[in-house]
Amino acid sequence: MRLTIIGCTGSMSGPASPASCYLVQATGVDPATGARRVYSVALDLGPGSFGALWRHLDPRDLDAVHVSHGHADHIGDIISLQVHRRWGPGRGAAPVLVAGPAGTAERVRQIDGTTEPDGYEDEFSFLTLVDSTVYEVGPMRLTAAAGRHSVESYGVRIEGPDEADPSRTVSMFYTGDTDEAESIVRGARGVDLLLSEVGFTCADAAEGIHMNGVRAGSLAARAGAGRLVATHIQPWTDRAVVEAELRSAWSGPLDFAQSGQVYEVGAGRR
Repeated sequence: MRLTIIGCTGSMSGPASPASCYLVQATGVDPATGARRVYSVALDLGPGSFGALWRHLDPRDLDAVHVSHGHADHIGDIISLQVHRRWGPGRGAAPVLVAGPAGTAERVRQIDGTTEPDGYEDEFSFLTLVDSTVYEVGPMRLTAAAGRHSVESYGVRIEGPDEADPSRTVSMFYTGDTDEAESIVRGARGVDLLLSEVGFTCADAAEGIHMNGVRAGSLAARAGAGRLVATHIQPWTDRAVVEAELRSAWSGPLDFAQSGQVYEVGAGRR
């Protein structure tokens, strides 16, 4: 199982990256053909991410989208996927599974600006998430974990085969946008890779929206994660400040997400 950072800038697209989007892929057997193929899940589709996604796969091969929540910086480019499926090269392909909070289909219609009732049946198959919802995409098992944000949000734990040794299961957790929450700690427990938002610094006093570096570092430590990848950092935030905050609570392996970066999940734990 591998993770590719498509977009990682906090709250908007930025000069170095599109907004939030992360591609998770694993090889498994297609039950329809009996052949092995790569299964692909996009975690969010923020502004600018759909075009960047093309650098890494044919959009017709996307199997699912996990929408962590309905804010535009995490879902805005789903309309690009919809247009590709209805009018472009993806026309006629099977509907993409879109897993998200209640009202995700309505949110898509709102972004689309359509005045007609549209279920997007030819493009999307919607799955409504609640805490602990489990769904599968090829060899990957995804488990939703309720977040603590200004709107309903869900992080996701993903378990799948090791790239080098398919008999071995590896795991990662994506927080989505959230402040500290016990459900997020449970979801991230023992994962090989924790992809955690750090939308705030300690200078931000608001709670119940984002984590600062101290809280994200504490999450990684409490969960016993193998590696922490910090993401969703605002484009104006000094990374040195974020790193100092993270290091006050986390002493393990630490990376900052960068567009185009690829991780083999669990590689450092063999």
